Amino acid sequence: MSGRADSETHPAISGADDVEAAGTEDHAEGGVDVGEDGALKDDGAEGEAEDPAEVARRARWTAAGAGALLTLAGLSAALLRLSRSASALVPAAYAAGACVCAVATFIGSRGRTRRALWLLIAGVMVMALGDQLD
Repeated sequence: MSGRADSETHPAISGADDVEAAGTEDHAEGGVDVGEDGALKDDGAEGEAEDPAEVARRARWTAAGAGALLTLAGLSAALLRLSRSASALVPAAYAAGACVCAVATFIGSRGRTRRALWLLIAGVMVMALGDQLD
C-alpha cells in the first residue's frame, strides 16, 4: 500500500471491511445508508443542494442583526458611562465603536458581509478600548 487514496487494498483487508460493513448496515436507520465501500450516505441530501441566494440572504440578515445589536449595546454603554463621573474619552470610545458597528450594519445589509464582519470586529475593539480606559 502506497498511502495514496487510489491504491488497491490487500484482499485480506478488504475482506475484513466487508464483514465490518455488513455489521453496520444492520444498524443504519433514518435515511442513512452504508455503501459497499463502508462510507455513510445520506439519502435526504443527495438531490438537495443549498440555494446560494438563501445562504446570502441569511448572511445579510446575520450581519445586519449582529451590527444592530452591537450598535445598541455601544450606544447604551456610552450613555451609561456619560452619566457617571468618568473621563470624556470613555463614552466617546463606546460611541465611536457603536458608529463603526452602525456602518457595518448598513454595508452588511447591502451584501458586503465579509467587510461588515471586519468592521464589527473593529467596532467591538474600539468599545473594548473604552472599557479599558474606564
